[in-house]
Amino acid sequence: MAAGGVDAGVQQQSRVRQRSGVGQRSGVGQRSGVGEQGRGCAGCLIALVGASAAVLTWAPHARVSVTGGFEGMHRDLSVLYVDLPLIALGGALVPVAVWSLGLRLLGRPWAALLGALVTLVLGVWGLTGWWEPYERPEFAG
Repeated sequence: MAAGGVDAGVQQQSRVRQRSGVGQRSGVGQRSGVGEQGRGCAGCLIALVGASAAVLTWAPHARVSVTGGFEGMHRDLSVLYVDLPLIALGGALVPVAVWSLGLRLLGRPWAALLGALVTLVLGVWGLTGWWEPYERPEFAG
């Protein structure tokens, strides 16, 4: 009777191990959580790089509006509470959206990363070519 109880206990422990995944090797059919965590960290890194690049590209153009230019005549602080958040959000969200779409459609992280970086470069290029802060005429009498 003791042998039957020991066998039942061993079987119970092996069932618990199978459910929790303890003592199992990750095989071909099983996915490890490291890949998903790595993709999440990569997405956060892409967002950080995108927002930083967009803001650092935008800042020299907005300097005239913040400092006011010659004798403070052109001061317009709306670039800080309107344009800055929009530039930072666009720089963070657009490359991440392309990256996640690339992961879903292509399934290859390197191709999705390449797409996100190309999108970031084109976005920064478009920002420098298109966005220009408003400047009042110098002599508006």
